Amino acid sequence: MRRGLPLLGVAERAKLRPMTLKTRMLRDDDLRALLASKGLRVTEQRMELLRELAKLRLPVSHAELTERLAPSGLDRATVYRNLLGLTEAGLLVRTQLGDNVWRFELPSGESGEHTAHAHFVCTDCGDVECLPSDAVTLKGLASRARVAEVQIRGRCGTCARATS
Repeated sequence: MRRGLPLLGVAERAKLRPMTLKTRMLRDDDLRALLASKGLRVTEQRMELLRELAKLRLPVSHAELTERLAPSGLDRATVYRNLLGLTEAGLLVRTQLGDNVWRFELPSGESGEHTAHAHFVCTDCGDVECLPSDAVTLKGLASRARVAEVQIRGRCGTCARATS
């Protein structure tokens, strides 16, 4: 039996997380500038991938992104190669949320830089929320160490209300 988050299709995840004001809609000029700032060529595959990630407000897996990009003709291998390349270049952030699946996100800071933030992961439905950078304060030894990632696990409000 597999532990961790349930595997949800794009349609199920979309129902759990409708777009909100946190969704970043970047213009193509902004995306081209991001690529150029890292010395990367602007290709249609990279643009398609970045456009899709800019629509999302949460980290997304390779499989979910491949499903979302299928209508544009991008195959799994192309999506994967581009995810790795854009991550290595520092344009994307790769996160692992405890279910052995890497998820990718476009940093949401005004400067395009990734701001350190924790993620809340619902242990019932698998919902993932990016928390504000000031939501968690590290103390003691952790405050002096270089912490790569903080995750908070529990039941989201929807799941808590459903069992009340």
